[in-house]
Amino acid sequence: MDATIMPSTNLLLTKLKADFPAIQFKPGESFLWSPSERTLYYSPLDNEDSAALLLHELSHGLLGHNDYRHDITLVAMERSAWNRAVELGSEYGHTISDEVIENHLDTYRDWLHARSTCPNCSANGHQTEQYAYKCLACGHKWRVNEARICALRRYHLNNNK
Repeated sequence: MDATIMPSTNLLLTKLKADFPAIQFKPGESFLWSPSERTLYYSPLDNEDSAALLLHELSHGLLGHNDYRHDITLVAMERSAWNRAVELGSEYGHTISDEVIENHLDTYRDWLHARSTCPNCSANGHQTEQYAYKCLACGHKWRVNEARICALRRYHLNNNK
């Protein structure tokens, strides 16, 4: 059975394609902004979050979100994309609730917390370079994978304090 987009989301998608011709809009398995392709991938889901997610991913493109070196920067980019999505929603007649925004931001907060939790003592660490952390409590060092879409992995490093 093919998934469909809600009529209001389908109308929004049509308007966004016309208003933002420099951005490609393509069906995909999930909502995702690809800066290298200048493409917004959208999942044809039949739910109320579809319009919010469409506006959110478009906001990443409009804000020039291309890359980040520190995980906290990604969380900040997510917040700014949601703020811009609310503005766009107002322009296009779609309200995005605070609950939807906070639920999606919580996934990134949880992601950041998991990455920064020391696998040795469970205290919080700080990011020392892209994909690398050091524990504030015990000095343990570890690397993480990108893990925005896949499962988080943490790898122990040499523990020279």
